[in-house]
Amino acid sequence: MGEMSSGGNASECANAPEAMLLDSNAVPDDPREFDYLYKQADRIYYEFARRCGLSSCAYWMMYDIERAGGSLALRALTDSWAYSKQTINSAIKSLEARGLIVLAFAEGSRKNKVVHLTEAGRAFTDCYIRPGQEAERRAFCTLAPNDRAMLLNLARAYTDALVAELGNLEGEFAQAGHVLADTEIAENGKGEMA
Repeated sequence: MGEMSSGGNASECANAPEAMLLDSNAVPDDPREFDYLYKQADRIYYEFARRCGLSSCAYWMMYDIERAGGSLALRALTDSWAYSKQTINSAIKSLEARGLIVLAFAEGSRKNKVVHLTEAGRAFTDCYIRPGQEAERRAFCTLAPNDRAMLLNLARAYTDALVAELGNLEGEFAQAGHVLADTEIAENGKGEMA
């Protein structure tokens, strides 16, 4: 997989002692602590969404619609998340059934739909989504300006490196014949890959 930032190779990283993850003086070479922090942040959002009376997916749909000013192309919602189409459609139907959004055809189109907040949806976002976004902003701003910039730059760099490394693995799998064709991958009935 190539060199790691600490100068060790992949096999050295795999054998890194777990205690290194907790030692603040050690240079980390194992992403498990980062993965843990990411999962912890995901859990925080999951629990907040539940307190708002929404699934995680529905929360993020409302978040994006609110950020877009109250209307957003359905395609933009489905393209911006890794949720399955079935999960997104279920969240959209749930929000629609609660009267928080309406779906309408985009102007001049009989195919593309736009999601609009209803009056109740705007009240909901004012009560739950916007305060959540403000709390998120306040938490982010507890970091010094240089730390905020560094966090974003490092997260982008890590994401880019992860895309490259997993892309390399896909190539290695394909060369070794370990990649299943799309037709061989079945859905488990919950909108996620089996």
